[in-house]
Amino acid sequence: MIDWSWIDTTPTTALMIVLSALGIYVALMLFTRAVGLRSFSKMSSFDFAITVAFGTILASTLYSKRPTLVEGLIALAALFGIQYVVAVLRVNVPGVNEATDNTPLLLMAGSEILYDNLKDARITEGDLKGKLRESNVIDYSQVRAVVFEATGDVSVLHADEDGPDLNPDLLDGVRDADKLRDKKNVQKTTTGEK
Repeated sequence: MIDWSWIDTTPTTALMIVLSALGIYVALMLFTRAVGLRSFSKMSSFDFAITVAFGTILASTLYSKRPTLVEGLIALAALFGIQYVVAVLRVNVPGVNEATDNTPLLLMAGSEILYDNLKDARITEGDLKGKLRESNVIDYSQVRAVVFEATGDVSVLHADEDGPDLNPDLLDGVRDADKLRDKKNVQKTTTGEK
């Protein structure tokens, strides 16, 4: 027998969903304007976690009686507040950035695949090759470096073999970046050195 309650709704429930959606949408826009551009960025793992939490609160508020719209708005305000405070602390207090973020990890040093780092990151060689293809790498000789970022993204730094050298400053804070030291197509001095 078909249970129509899975498909059907009442006019009152439909109206409440629409009103909740409108309320949560307006609040989301106001909070985003107040906190700024970083609200939905994925610049750090902390930002990503907060963005997922925003989505969870939004969905829960729209599709169930609990949390109510007011409770959902309070939860959103709290998360936006936490995100703002952490962002300010990350910029102004030494050590907060390291405490809230993962460390980026070098997966390839030039054309050399760093298998131990792939294992640490729980990334397969097939996953890595897929990211190289997405970045239009057609030969390993084009690769300057591949970095598993703190956000979970994979950055592929590449150029033609006779293209510009990689500036090591771009890899500040990346674990095992020193493995690029003797690779060709890597600048030997950084712009920050005197």
